[in-house]
Amino acid sequence: MAEFKIQPAQRITRLPPYLFGRLNALKLAKRQAGVDIIDLGMGNPSDAAPQVAIDKLCEAAKDPRNHRYSASRGIKGLRKEIVSKYAKLWNVELDPDTEVLACIGSKEGFSHLCLAMLGPGDTAVVPDPAFPIHNYAVALAGANVISVPLGCDQKFIDNIAMVCENLYPKPKLLILNYPHNPTAMTVDEGFFEPVVDLAKRFGIAVIHDFAYGETCFDGYKAPSFLSVKGAKDVGVEFTTLSKPYNMAGFRIGFAAGNKDMIDYLATIKGYYDYGIFQAIQIAGIIAMRHCDKDIVEQNRKYQSRRDVVCDGLTRIGWQVERPRASMFVWAKVPAEHLKGKGTIDYAMDLMDCAEVAIAPGRAFGENGENYMRIALVENEQRLRQAVRNISRFVREKPLKKTKQPDHG
Repeated sequence: MAEFKIQPAQRITRLPPYLFGRLNALKLAKRQAGVDIIDLGMGNPSDAAPQVAIDKLCEAAKDPRNHRYSASRGIKGLRKEIVSKYAKLWNVELDPDTEVLACIGSKEGFSHLCLAMLGPGDTAVVPDPAFPIHNYAVALAGANVISVPLGCDQKFIDNIAMVCENLYPKPKLLILNYPHNPTAMTVDEGFFEPVVDLAKRFGIAVIHDFAYGETCFDGYKAPSFLSVKGAKDVGVEFTTLSKPYNMAGFRIGFAAGNKDMIDYLATIKGYYDYGIFQAIQIAGIIAMRHCDKDIVEQNRKYQSRRDVVCDGLTRIGWQVERPRASMFVWAKVPAEHLKGKGTIDYAMDLMDCAEVAIAPGRAFGENGENYMRIALVENEQRLRQAVRNISRFVREKPLKKTKQPDHG
């Protein structure tokens, strides 16, 4: 008798292999063995959220009125606060009732919007390399991804236009992300104007992932997609409290822009969830209202860490462009260091032999091969140690094993 096996939905089988799986398994095994892995693999902020927001969260969590289901689009005060932020930072006017929605982190909102807008036979244009969910959310919705090489200039826009002109049926969605994850690529004022023109010309909607819009250095200010005239006619932008306020675990983000797309997202979320715990929403209001100085200080930390990593990797021969934004460094590894290996295997070797976890570029798309992404989530001392460990590995000198502390 044949063994019975429960089968998943086809949407699960459509997903590409999860390339971080092997790395995560090795990291867990190493840590269980007592190895102190310096983990620079995930953009997971390690610094504390603003104290005033934590205090408000604790206070609000004790109020029984906040223990009930909340408004699925987000409470009015929270939506008004993100409207104020957009007006102050990017000179964008938004209607808090029709053009803004709070979601359980921007990743959740992005995924559900793809589900609301895409289905079998539909196509989304996604630059390569890309943050994995930008591809996976399209696949989970049953649609297809058309990859174009990532860029930040007119040639990039022209490549997208060529896809729209030659693909039938035309793509339904264009997914953009600046400052970019994983590459930290940025754009300047004026970049989004031809994007809006292209969207109107071909009838393609736009989603802009703006998660790192406030994580900027060296005087750079990232432009908002919504600041361009006509942007709200064609698309939405996702922002988050995770990165600027170190509130990643709070899971709170926003979609803003086109009224119809906001309604589509609200419809899907109305079936799937009851919104964000109200105490967290109240803490989010306080963060946005009172913690601008915390963003400035956090960016100062990231900029200093960036310099430590870029200087160190340059010394060992990796090719690094000093990023103007995001919490990542995107570095090209010389061929003589890779020794014929792909970046996934190279990342495994680094963790095994150098006790440093970084993200292989191949995990973000074919065009990420030969690159590694380093997250600036440790303090400068740990980052210097990570570079030293990588340098020793490159020079094929084993680490000196130190006796692990007895935690028994």
